[in-house]
Amino acid sequence: MGTPGGAPSPPSPPSPLSLLLALALLCPGGSAGGSCPAHCICASNLLSCSQANLSLVPSPLPRFASVLDLSHNNVSRLRGDWSPARLPHLHTLLLSHNGLAFVSTEAFAAVPRLRHLDLSNNRLRALDENLFSDLGELEVLLLYNNEISSVDRTAFENLGRLRKLYLGRNRIARFPLELLREGSRLPRLALLDLSANRLRAVPAGELQALPAWLRDRLYLHDNPLGCDCALFQLLARGRRRRLSAVLDFQEELTCHLPGSPHASVAILELAGRQPLNCSEAREAVLEAHLGDSVTLGCDSRWQDGSRHWVTPAGDRVMPGDGGGNGTAALLANGSLELRALRAEDAGTYACWVAGPLLNETLYVELLVHNFTLHGPHDTLNTAYTTLVGCILSVVLVLIYLYLTPCRCCCCRAAEKAPAPRDDSINSSVLSTTPNHDGGHGEPRPAPGGGPGQNGRFKGGGGTPPPAAPRGPKGQRKVSDPDSVSSVFSDTPIVV
Repeated sequence: MGTPGGAPSPPSPPSPLSLLLALALLCPGGSAGGSCPAHCICASNLLSCSQANLSLVPSPLPRFASVLDLSHNNVSRLRGDWSPARLPHLHTLLLSHNGLAFVSTEAFAAVPRLRHLDLSNNRLRALDENLFSDLGELEVLLLYNNEISSVDRTAFENLGRLRKLYLGRNRIARFPLELLREGSRLPRLALLDLSANRLRAVPAGELQALPAWLRDRLYLHDNPLGCDCALFQLLARGRRRRLSAVLDFQEELTCHLPGSPHASVAILELAGRQPLNCSEAREAVLEAHLGDSVTLGCDSRWQDGSRHWVTPAGDRVMPGDGGGNGTAALLANGSLELRALRAEDAGTYACWVAGPLLNETLYVELLVHNFTLHGPHDTLNTAYTTLVGCILSVVLVLIYLYLTPCRCCCCRAAEKAPAPRDDSINSSVLSTTPNHDGGHGEPRPAPGGGPGQNGRFKGGGGTPPPAAPRGPKGQRKVSDPDSVSSVFSDTPIVV
C-alpha cells in the first residue's frame, strides 16, 4: 500500500524471530558437535527452546551451544543428568517460568563455564548446601519471584566472580549478612536485591560500614521492617549520598512504628516524628589525638576511578605523593593516611573521585584533640590513680589490724587518756579513737579553720559532737572523721 503522496511505502523491518529462523535454515544440521533438538530453534551457537511445552530438557544438546533458552516450559525438576554430555561453551542458561520446584546439587556440574543463570519465576522453596558451588565463573544469578524461605549458608560457596544476585519477591525472613561482609563468600558482589521479602529487621550498623558502591545497589524496599532510628540514619545517609537503592524507591521504603504493626510509614519521614523522634547523624567525622596516626576513607559510589585528596591547607595529595607536610600519603584503596597528627592537621579533607559517569567529591571532618584533655591517656591515668588508691586503702587497713600498739585485754583496763599531741600523724591516720582528747573525753576542735584530709573543710568554730552517754556503753568514743574509717567513705582518694 502506498502513502498519501502516491509513493510506495518502505518495507517493514523483519522481526527478530524471522531472522532467527532464517539463520536456523542456513545451518539446519548444526555442526559436528551435535544436531538441533526437536521443538528448538538453533541459530549458530544459540538454542531457543522457549514455549515448547517441554517437561524435560531435550537431549542430546549440541556441545557448541553457548546460550540455551528453556523458559516458559513445564520443567519442574532439574536433575543432575539433565545434560548427559558436558557443555563446555554454555555461558547463559534461561529456566524462568517453568514451575521449577527441585534443583539437584549436581545439576550444574555439566556447565562449569556458566556466567548467567536465570531461575526466576519458579517454585523453589530452599537453596540447599553447595547448590551453586560448581559455578565458579557465574556473574549474574536471578532467583526472584520464587518461594524461597530457607537459604543455606554454603549455598553460594565458590562464587568468587558473582556480581549480581537477585533474591527479591521471596519469603526470606533473615538478612543474609554473610553475603556482604568484605572478603567473604562473594568478594565481587556489587548488587543484592532483597526487596519484597519478609525481613523485619536489618543490621543497620554493619550495613553502614559497607562501602558505598555496594550500598548503592542494596535493595530493601517492600519489606515489613520495624521502625528504628538506626535504619532511618542508614537510609538518610544514602539519600544524602544519592544512592540509587534509596532515591529510586523512597516511597516503597516503609516501616511499622512500635505498637502499630499494620500501619506503615515512610522510613525517611521519621525525622522528629514521635514516638522515635529520630535525627540524622553526622557523617564522616573522625576524632583523633596529637601524635596519632589515622586513615581517612574515601567512601565513593564508584568502585573504580582515579582519586586524590585536598587537605584543609589546600595541598593536593596524589598517588605517590607525600603530601604538603610529609605526613600524608594516598593508599592503594584511595584512603588517606595521616601520621603524627599535629593541631594544624584538623579540618575538612576532600576526596575527589573521577567516576565513569560523573565526578564525586566526599568530605571528611577531622578533629584533633590534645591528649592531656581528652583521649585514652586520661583513661589510663584515671585507672592508675584508682588502682593506687585501692592499694593504699588495703595497706592502711592491714596496718590498723595487725600493727596496733596494744592487743591485750589487760591494757584496756589500764587505758589512760593519751597526752595531747597536735602534730601527731598516727592519731589522724592510723587510729579510730579521737586524736585530741580533752579533760572530759570530748574531742578538742582544731586550732583554726581550713581544709582537712581528702579536701574536707574543718570549721574553726564548729560545734563539737555531744558527749557520749555514761553507762555500759559509755566508754565508746566518737571516731575521728579523718581516721582510717574515712577511707571507705564516699570521699574520693587523692593520690
